[in-house]
Amino acid sequence: MKEIGISGKEAGIRLDKYLNKLLPAAGSSFLYKMLRKKNIVLCEAKASGREILKDGDVIKIYFSDETYEKMSGRGEADELRLKRGRQAYREIRNVGILFENGDLLFADKPEGLLTQSDGGGELSLNDWLLGYVLEKKGELDPKQLPSVMNRLDRNTSGIVMCGLSYAGSRFLADTIKSGGLKKLYLALAEGELRGEAVLKGYLMKDEAVNKVSISDKAEGSPVVTRYRVLENREGHTLLEVELESGKSHQIRAHLAHIGHPLAGDIKYGGHPYKGKSTQRLHAYKLVFPIMENDVMDMSGRVIESRCSF
Repeated sequence: MKEIGISGKEAGIRLDKYLNKLLPAAGSSFLYKMLRKKNIVLCEAKASGREILKDGDVIKIYFSDETYEKMSGRGEADELRLKRGRQAYREIRNVGILFENGDLLFADKPEGLLTQSDGGGELSLNDWLLGYVLEKKGELDPKQLPSVMNRLDRNTSGIVMCGLSYAGSRFLADTIKSGGLKKLYLALAEGELRGEAVLKGYLMKDEAVNKVSISDKAEGSPVVTRYRVLENREGHTLLEVELESGKSHQIRAHLAHIGHPLAGDIKYGGHPYKGKSTQRLHAYKLVFPIMENDVMDMSGRVIESRCSF
């Protein structure tokens, strides 16, 4: 038996339409037959299928697991993804949740964890997200799986935006595309810097070695990196960095280009820092713009993650 609770975003949908979406391989005739035989009930009562679902309603489906899986139309690839999600949720225990509202989740990614799979079989934050939602809901629509909406390098820690629903993913995609979302990083650079600056240049990527370079000549993609000094330490400077363009490895390459690579960033010319040979970079703050049509209650909201370099 499967028990499915109706939340606010499903409220207002007719029961038969909801069941057709939930079990696309079943067919309407079969579903109506199951309703008549009370193999599918709504709030413990026989239903016709014409009922309008309300927040808090409970649907119970008295199918075997094998029948339910067959009717849900899941293929082997979908099942493998869900299996990886359950495994990731069991094994990855150091992901923090900074904010969640049903449609959106902001995860605090630890250093060393892939944001998305690279095809090598290693579990990722995206896998963990599937497992997290499965743990909460019990079931997922394979056609509308939750997903991370921005990517951080494996060894960059901090905030990752996640869409839990189609509406949430669409909202984040539109907000990122609009350019109104402010993304701030904490970066520990080698050497001493003062004040603040706006770095401009052109970024080119060498796919063979997964490395980018910055040029002052007009070749490649134009990039802009802003920083301000927060603190000078012994031989290092803690910076708050804001990206206007947001290209892969942009902060790492731009600071290396001006002679101040990130502490620990061996790939871009840095040196080991406190025994670590990975970049000291943390995505620590998101500031959402003021929005008139604030469908997700995110207008002006600040999401922040703590960091201890």
